[in-house]
Amino acid sequence: MTVGPPPKVVDKAIARVLSKSQTVEGDPGHLGPGGVPKPFWLGTIQRLLPGVLLAVGIAIAATLLRMMPGLSIFSAMILSAVIGMGIRNLFGRRESMRPGIAFSMRLPLRAGIVLLGLQLTLWQLVSIGAEAFAVVIVSLVCTFAAMIVVGRLIKVDARLTYLLATGTSICGAAAIVAANSVVQAKDGDVVYALGCITVLGTIAMLIYPPLAAALGLEPVVFGVWAGASIHEVAQVVGASFQYGDVAGEAGTIAKLTRVLMLAPVVLLLPLMMARHRIEPVARIPIPWFVFGFAAMIVINSVMPLPAAVTAATGRIAPLLLAVALAAMGLETDLRAISARGIRPLVLAGLGTLFIAICSLALIKLLMLP
Repeated sequence: MTVGPPPKVVDKAIARVLSKSQTVEGDPGHLGPGGVPKPFWLGTIQRLLPGVLLAVGIAIAATLLRMMPGLSIFSAMILSAVIGMGIRNLFGRRESMRPGIAFSMRLPLRAGIVLLGLQLTLWQLVSIGAEAFAVVIVSLVCTFAAMIVVGRLIKVDARLTYLLATGTSICGAAAIVAANSVVQAKDGDVVYALGCITVLGTIAMLIYPPLAAALGLEPVVFGVWAGASIHEVAQVVGASFQYGDVAGEAGTIAKLTRVLMLAPVVLLLPLMMARHRIEPVARIPIPWFVFGFAAMIVINSVMPLPAAVTAATGRIAPLLLAVALAAMGLETDLRAISARGIRPLVLAGLGTLFIAICSLALIKLLMLP
């Protein structure tokens, strides 16, 4: 007589995996060579592989495309989202790819954000100086709060408002996809926010250098202004280095200081959403990967890693985030985006203008004689 656990104590998680990864008995796909049932993990891989390969292929293509003249101002994440949307809306998406695409929106995103922490150190907060640090933090907080208020006034969807506020005030695409792990907006909202950030950040990148020359800003001052207010890291680099190496270095440090604020802001999002009585789509998850992001920053600060490791993770992290953005693009129907109207774009435009004016005013108040 064999003794085993009754059916009620079978692990529910394993049961769910089995039910999703295997086909029903009698389906030829359920059996391997010789009629032997396939292991459940093999079925899971076979389900996920088509969609994952497509998302990875798009991310690699976007990374290579970014090397072309004129496209380096766009991050691989943005290009991946655009390519993914193009494929979805021009050619459609096979249902067999959906599980892999859904998987690619989650795990690569979290891993990419964690590895992003290895590009930052706490000492960057010190090197930027107290005045510039105050400019970055105060303009970030004021912009985020102002966009939440204005979004409610002009009746933009609350979840989309939080995505736009996070992307505008912190670091563009990476902030939007990280915040969405808590906000739980629709994929179309995420792509809409990414589009707004890309267009407005690119405009800022192009007009900041001539505007700074007209205002007579010194290189360090201009770099802090660009880093404190332009959305994407690539856009900050593109704008600030046009003004010289000194401005470029100041802009990069100021921008990375904003990126450091990603962890506390994402961790506070559930409290802010609860205060504004935004009902969660499901139980709001704790963004554990943000703790990983913060841990990597601490590790890199107290125990600097070899340059080869930092360089490798600096290439891997954007690629993983590009995979996640490609998957989001593949799940985005442009018809659903058009239904959102122009008000979210107006909100993003007002937020971009606000952070530019606010940070410049703070610079004149705190950094100029």
